[in-house]
Amino acid sequence: MGAAPSTPYTVEHLVGTFVGDDSLPLSSDFWQKLLELPFDAQLPSQQVHEACQLLAKNNCKTRHLAKILFHLACYLQESMSTSGVPPLDHEKAVNAVCFTSVFLKHLIESAQDGVVELYLSLHDNDSIPKSILGDQTIEILVMRNVLNFIASVDLSPNTYFLHLELLNFTIIAMSTQLLCGPSPRPNDVNPFLDAAMALDGHLVSSVVCKLLLNYISRPRVPFNRASYPIFYDGSENSVLKRVGSAAANIVLLPFSYLISSSSEGSRDPIADSSLHVLLVLIHYHKFASEGYSVIENQVSASSDSLPKEGTHFSDNPYCKALEHATACELDRVEFEDNAHSDQHVKLPFSLLFDTLGMCLADETAVLLLYSLLQGNSTFLEYVLVRTDLDTLLMPILEALYDARRRTANQIYMLLIILLILSQDSSFNAGVHKLILPTVPWYKERLLLQSSLGSLMVIILIKIVQYNLSKLRDVYLHTTCLATLANMAPHVHHLSPYASQRLVSLFHMLSRKYNKLSDPRDKKLNDAENNSIEISSFVDMSAELHIYTDFLRLVLEIINAILTYALPRNPEVVYAIMHKEDVFQPFKNHPRFSELIENIYTVLEFFNSRMDAQRMDGGWSVNEVLQVVTVNCRSWRVDGMKMFTQLHFTYEQESHPEEFFIPYVWKLVLSKCEFEFNATAINLFPADIPTKVRI
Repeated sequence: MGAAPSTPYTVEHLVGTFVGDDSLPLSSDFWQKLLELPFDAQLPSQQVHEACQLLAKNNCKTRHLAKILFHLACYLQESMSTSGVPPLDHEKAVNAVCFTSVFLKHLIESAQDGVVELYLSLHDNDSIPKSILGDQTIEILVMRNVLNFIASVDLSPNTYFLHLELLNFTIIAMSTQLLCGPSPRPNDVNPFLDAAMALDGHLVSSVVCKLLLNYISRPRVPFNRASYPIFYDGSENSVLKRVGSAAANIVLLPFSYLISSSSEGSRDPIADSSLHVLLVLIHYHKFASEGYSVIENQVSASSDSLPKEGTHFSDNPYCKALEHATACELDRVEFEDNAHSDQHVKLPFSLLFDTLGMCLADETAVLLLYSLLQGNSTFLEYVLVRTDLDTLLMPILEALYDARRRTANQIYMLLIILLILSQDSSFNAGVHKLILPTVPWYKERLLLQSSLGSLMVIILIKIVQYNLSKLRDVYLHTTCLATLANMAPHVHHLSPYASQRLVSLFHMLSRKYNKLSDPRDKKLNDAENNSIEISSFVDMSAELHIYTDFLRLVLEIINAILTYALPRNPEVVYAIMHKEDVFQPFKNHPRFSELIENIYTVLEFFNSRMDAQRMDGGWSVNEVLQVVTVNCRSWRVDGMKMFTQLHFTYEQESHPEEFFIPYVWKLVLSKCEFEFNATAINLFPADIPTKVRI
């Protein structure tokens, strides 16, 4: 398998030489021929699979993966440094990226016992000129040029598919993380991710900016082939051989090898892939400890697989860039100019806000919104001063309303977003001023002229009810009630239905409390009298303690409304009067008595006003509500016992990476346009979610 001029450069010969056991020098013209295979060349899937297996066997000796990556990086460098690159060169680059991606993906997902061996360094007799490589490793050179192309080269009909394939290549290159365990360890090997982290700050900022601008602008697949010379040669028979998510319709390899056969194709592939790359980058965590070299990507023999005392995570420059992003002075800027402005990411916040509002049915958009609100105080402040909060809140509330169709993680993210927003008093006041003419997706009841705040209360209580019957997750309960507690002092004209649901929430939790407390008393007596095993009693006792806390928190929410906002909420007073019997059993409870006493102070005040206007016959709802509304104006809190106003804030767990890294990759694999060998995944249980198209 030489590269002699007399040998015909057929597809089979070139691929066979690439995966064979003869090592070809970097200077061989073979590499140029390999990367410039004609776009109509194809190989059967079985041959491709066999070729990948041969490369995995011979790559240690030949280092052909490192060599093709080097030539690919040079290809991209040349295309960036040359103005007016012909469309044919972009076509060749797309082929080169797709060809490399297929073999790189196979080598990663065929790793044994989670140990990936890519052999990215060359042998001493085949070194790269220092004038080209400098002090970089091949993986740094590749990631620098790939990400630099994505960040600096404008999207156009001629470059669209190259951009898309480079984004897909980046996801594949970073997929070594799937081979690692759920908790980052010092000996994890992620050469391309580590290389991305080692890039200079200006390029990092440009990449973050461009990925977000791609997500905002959502460039579409160019379908008019006559306008895109890459795919059109002027003949009537010229067609797009592959249409859909990745343009590599021109790749020599069969589409089905890399792309999922069940995939419907993304409607906005550049936007989706850009977000996937960004989420993986910003949530990457790498241990920085003695014995580890980021550049060499190796662990010394003395380094243990478990984190040692004194180890810590390296700073993630992409996360930092996102956290320090600021708004553009002019809302609508030229995207291409903005990406090169300076080292700080500047984004059109209003366009990002609107885009997120349109896309929050997608779980990846929810995670991006969470990442921005939790990490970027400037963006959070921007969101809080918007007067059209329904742009974000309505899709969030609609998703929570349909919780049965959402994953538990998506519900958590949505609730945490609401909790973060509810930490601001102006937000809590503002949501009650925004009136919704109707809520078409709410089916249980017709909601007309309800405030956004009332709808929030209704949905949060619905989630508690759903959780009580289905998920039974204490954290979810706590997050819902914490958000309601933050909102309570600022409630303004809570709707009749929301007021009823609030009192019903106490009733619902009290029934659960009573079910737990009665068997507990019986089991305690049995345990004392008969010396039976009491492990089940201990579990029930812990659950009873949890629901005691929940009940007290709901009482504190009701108390906060009565103490700080009663004159503005006659419907809440009416709902309490209508269901006052649900509070009676807890009047003498040591944890609840003081809070219940306040409620009965309110009840006595309004019942006395009702008695003073005793009427012949019964009271209608409107008549009672009218008396309550009139007397709300004369209400004084002097007789109420004042409690410290509750205020809950969100803080990430001590090791958020253990949740977010697997979560990000689950989302990426469920939505990207290719599948990964599930048996090779160690990051999370290998039951890959069914692909979802929203």
